[in-house]
Amino acid sequence: MPENTAATHGLLRQALRSDIPGMHRVRRAVRENPLTSDVIREEHYIPAIEDTGRGWVIEEAGEVRAFAVGNGQTGNIWALFVDPEHEGRGFGRQLQAVMVDWLFSEGLERLSLGTAPGTRAEAFYRATGWTYLGIDAHGEASFEMRR
Repeated sequence: MPENTAATHGLLRQALRSDIPGMHRVRRAVRENPLTSDVIREEHYIPAIEDTGRGWVIEEAGEVRAFAVGNGQTGNIWALFVDPEHEGRGFGRQLQAVMVDWLFSEGLERLSLGTAPGTRAEAFYRATGWTYLGIDAHGEASFEMRR
């Protein structure tokens, strides 16, 4: 496991199974792209961070403040969320950087993600080097990043 690194007033580290309740709390708290059903449950995080990919958290005062999960097989960004009370502190950029670096180190040439169009998330991905591909069949803004 990579060493922990200091985030802006938080600790950036690889996610553990014990972080899942905190990750899910953050996921349910976001203002945009809210999780309003049980389509994604806590048990869905386990394979995402242990089998098909890896996750990272920013922890502060023993609480998960932000997290990211990338699929090391497909290059899909499964999650990148920041607790609304901790936005604007650079947590999203820090998590994205470590996740993208890891995914490319796994030999992937192309990463992908989808997000709701017209959101701050869409603006974030445009501003951080992702290429906008258009609206996909599910109505999401589709992005890719190449090595």
